[in-house]
Amino acid sequence: MKPGFHYHLMLIPGIILLLMFSVYPMFGIVMAFQDYNPTKGFSGSPWVGWENFTYMFELPDSYLIFKNTVYLAVSKIMANLLLSLIFALLLNEIKHKLLKRSIQTVVYFPHFVSWVLFGGIIAQIFSLDGVVNVILQMLGQQPIQFMASNYWFPALLVGSDVWKEFGFSTIIFLAALTGINPALYEAAGIDGANRLRMMWHVTLPGIRTTVILIAVLSLQNVMNAGFEQILNLYNPLVYHSSDIIDTYVYRIGLLQSQYELGTAVGLLKSVVSILLIVISYKMAVKFANYRIF
Repeated sequence: MKPGFHYHLMLIPGIILLLMFSVYPMFGIVMAFQDYNPTKGFSGSPWVGWENFTYMFELPDSYLIFKNTVYLAVSKIMANLLLSLIFALLLNEIKHKLLKRSIQTVVYFPHFVSWVLFGGIIAQIFSLDGVVNVILQMLGQQPIQFMASNYWFPALLVGSDVWKEFGFSTIIFLAALTGINPALYEAAGIDGANRLRMMWHVTLPGIRTTVILIAVLSLQNVMNAGFEQILNLYNPLVYHSSDIIDTYVYRIGLLQSQYELGTAVGLLKSVVSILLIVISYKMAVKFANYRIF
């Protein structure tokens, strides 16, 4: 037996799970090219070629769900990147270690909370009789139906996603900040630079590559607007502004039993996502010299 062979044996359970839940279900893609009938199965259902894809683009909802997906995904990416960067820069200026770690822990904690629980918290806070509307009424304003308004609900989705995830992104920038040579700050201080000048001329250039890398790699998530979050928060009143590809596939594929149409929509999304991953990786190599291999 070769040295280290037992380590490879430890991979077997993980490989089995990967094959069962990630590889084997891929055979279901054939439904996108069939008039699928569950009683006949894959082999007995008639083939229709590209008919499901043609029908998909003829649906009035097609443009809307793709627009909502891209809009929400890009908004979340930009907001998370900007807020986590600003927060990391401000947190880096705190010299009291205990206070710094305490704040970091508090903002990082929501990342570990599931959207089922976090969505319930958001729904309670922004409901018609929730904390936010109570405060608005105390200020003499009319209550707002955040959970039923196509105007406010997208902002609620972006804001709650940032609240939950920006602490995790902050850690990446804080790790990059530790790599800046302290001598640069000392030299800037000797030259008369204040903390703001040091941040602009030393800190930001020092993590520029990391910022570019995170921004570029985020492009691959343009087609992922947050299925779990939206599924736990939205309702038919806000479908117009929050229905995305994943929730649409869930509704028509599982709830309405249009398996072939749901598979076609999901397959198209996967193909576009693969293209975005390739593009983001090429850009990461060009602008940040980032390589996987």
